[in-house]
Amino acid sequence: MQFRAGSRAPAVGNIEYKRGTDAGVINQGLFYLAWLMDHRAEFEHLVRDRLGVTAASQVLWSGPRLICIAGDFTRYDVHAVREHRRSIDLVRYRLFGDDLLGLETVASVSGGMPVARRAGRQAVAWAAADVEGAAMAELAGAVDEVLLGLGDGVNRVDHKTYRAYQRLRNFACLCPPQRSKLLVYLKVDPKGVDLVPGFTRDVSGLGHHGTGDLEVQLRTVRDVERAQELFRASYAAA
Repeated sequence: MQFRAGSRAPAVGNIEYKRGTDAGVINQGLFYLAWLMDHRAEFEHLVRDRLGVTAASQVLWSGPRLICIAGDFTRYDVHAVREHRRSIDLVRYRLFGDDLLGLETVASVSGGMPVARRAGRQAVAWAAADVEGAAMAELAGAVDEVLLGLGDGVNRVDHKTYRAYQRLRNFACLCPPQRSKLLVYLKVDPKGVDLVPGFTRDVSGLGHHGTGDLEVQLRTVRDVERAQELFRASYAAA
């Protein structure tokens, strides 16, 4: 049971956890959620015993949610939850050392419909007041449209220093507009690309925002068109 954001009323939900990559985490989670929905009286009785009559009377049954946590998920898992009628979150975890745990939402579906990602408190700054900056912001909008249109299931996540585009993993990272160009980092092996000075650059081993070893520099809409084959290659590899 969870408390819905902005409310003290508990919302019904189930959390299922597996250590590795295991499709069973979804199946078992759905089984337990169905069991919970079929045993409302017993659940409300337990809430009444633990939290009191008032809390039991405020239980929300209208939007049950399943949260599946695992070491990783496949693209087939992501597709499966998008076809399901339940509200489901797939969350991937990573361990850093002995005492640090990182969580990343791989897919979020509400009643069978993908949920739009919300930008964090520190969203990337894309707007610009001057003419050149406005042109770059408009170019960033064109790149955004192309990357989101590469296929179903692309998620966009705003970080403080870059904007990530994901399938199962990041396949493109778009940095905030510079004065005369945009930088996009792709999950493409630079060794398999004919690098063009001023357009593509091998940044493997170099520090930069976002993820990806191939840097693409965009200055015009024509550059965006030139880069589409690279965008598609990175999307296919994600």
